[in-house]
Amino acid sequence: MRLRTALALTAATLFSLSGTAIQAGAATRAPQSAAGSAAASAQTAALLPAADPTPVAKKKLFTIRDERLQESSGLAKSQKYEGIYWTMNDSGDTARVFAIDTTGKVKAELRFKAEVRDVEAIAVDRDGTIYIADIGDNKANRDQIEIYTIPEPDALEDAENVRYHRYDFEYPDGAHDAETLLVEPGTNQLYIVTKAEKGVGGIYAAPPDPSRQGTNELTKLAPAPTGTFTDGTFLPDGQRVVLRTYTGLATVRWGEKPNVIARATVSADQGESVAVGPSGSGDTVLVGSEGSNSAVYQVAVPAPKSGAQPSASTTPKASTADDSGDTSKSHNLRWILIGAAVFAFIITIITFPPGRRERLDRMAENARLTGQSPPTPHRRP
Repeated sequence: MRLRTALALTAATLFSLSGTAIQAGAATRAPQSAAGSAAASAQTAALLPAADPTPVAKKKLFTIRDERLQESSGLAKSQKYEGIYWTMNDSGDTARVFAIDTTGKVKAELRFKAEVRDVEAIAVDRDGTIYIADIGDNKANRDQIEIYTIPEPDALEDAENVRYHRYDFEYPDGAHDAETLLVEPGTNQLYIVTKAEKGVGGIYAAPPDPSRQGTNELTKLAPAPTGTFTDGTFLPDGQRVVLRTYTGLATVRWGEKPNVIARATVSADQGESVAVGPSGSGDTVLVGSEGSNSAVYQVAVPAPKSGAQPSASTTPKASTADDSGDTSKSHNLRWILIGAAVFAFIITIITFPPGRRERLDRMAENARLTGQSPPTPHRRP
């Protein structure tokens, strides 16, 4: 009787301990799961554009009043000349670019002998090379696109037959329309952001050292943020990009997965251009619109509101070795205890089946009353 009771108590105790182990394991995993969910939510929120971008204050800097510039479709800050910006006309013009100052006056016109189709963007790298991007393709039927390069001149004056280089590119997934060329400040790496009137565009990288012989294949890096982008520029830190839309700006944190960290609306005519501001600090940008007598404004770079930008700690990460070790140990202990409890219960049943236990108890009680020796249990063959 005492042995049976002891075995039963042992089984009950082991089952209780296994339950405690289960609860402890769940409690250990719950904070990790909750933290991972919160981190994933924070990262997802960072990838989403603001639903209601804040209007940004603008300061009119100048108006382009030159009859040669009827459709200014891009803007890029000079690396060689203080207060000078390079611009060009949209499709339909010849191969030429213009240097303008911060009063809107044209200081130089540079012509080069190339057959351009739809020039949509302009950029200047850290070495003073001007990139003219013939990447427009409204009907998405071009087999290839072209980017031309010319050096910033030694003097700001009109020039004909400027020496140039031509680079041919093709997309890996078919033709796309695009109006945005980006040049990374630290490496001069070229990127193209395609323009999608419907759906989502893409971010494509040129080979690090493109060839002038043959066609260079672009590499798709990631989907573009939501928006119809008409221009863009890296900020001097190389970690942020400002993309222009028809009605606003988007600040993008650059990296393996570029994501929008802030947006702002800009009240103006059809937005077509954006460039780093005159100070070069990266705190402001210039924005322009297409058309004759177009105004250029200076605005602050959209920045995330306080507390809105996720920190590195919010990035989801796998469990550490210590966490996984603790979880594994509690898991093993739980099953050991459950197995021991089941074993004790089975031994109790086998050794003392219900009917036999009752007979032995009665015989033991009779022996006690009559003074005889109690019977010894024997296993059945």
